[in-house]
Amino acid sequence: MTIGYSVEGSTDRAFVNGLRQRWCPNAQMVEGSFRGTTGLSRRREMPKICAELRYKNADVIVFLTDANDRDWRQVKREEQGRIPPEYRDISLVGVADRNIVCWIAADPVYLSPEDLQVADPEGIFERAMGITTFDKKESEIATIVRGAPLRNWIAQSESFADFYDDARALSQRQGCSMPNERERT
Repeated sequence: MTIGYSVEGSTDRAFVNGLRQRWCPNAQMVEGSFRGTTGLSRRREMPKICAELRYKNADVIVFLTDANDRDWRQVKREEQGRIPPEYRDISLVGVADRNIVCWIAADPVYLSPEDLQVADPEGIFERAMGITTFDKKESEIATIVRGAPLRNWIAQSESFADFYDDARALSQRQGCSMPNERERT
């Protein structure tokens, strides 16, 4: 299986890689073009990214984005609407509340409960991880995601629970076996 993805930054890329390691360790990953920051450019870019990733033999296409200060459900609807119909059945859109670090920090016990339980833990997380311009700590972040108690993330983050449910449904359509993290202990 080949997982194509288009994300906004290195932490998002590490997040996708951590989930790949957890759910589908033998899958290959191919990165699509970087997505722009304006709605107009994303409308133009997403069809191109889908075509590019299919050309690279992606079986699944994952888009991750941040809601920032917007309602994640609305952002998801907009993002899904930008995907051409011929790619929708193999595409997965994840929209993190505020940013991807909010998903990583969703479990108040898994990382550091006192430090990360703020509205936007991104800066605290980056300092704690030692992330710099030259060292994004992607393998360390992927390891965190790979070992995370996803059941707790699902319970604590509605946007992550939505992403998880969509990922599981897509994996079943693709003939893969993704564990039901809601039932794991």
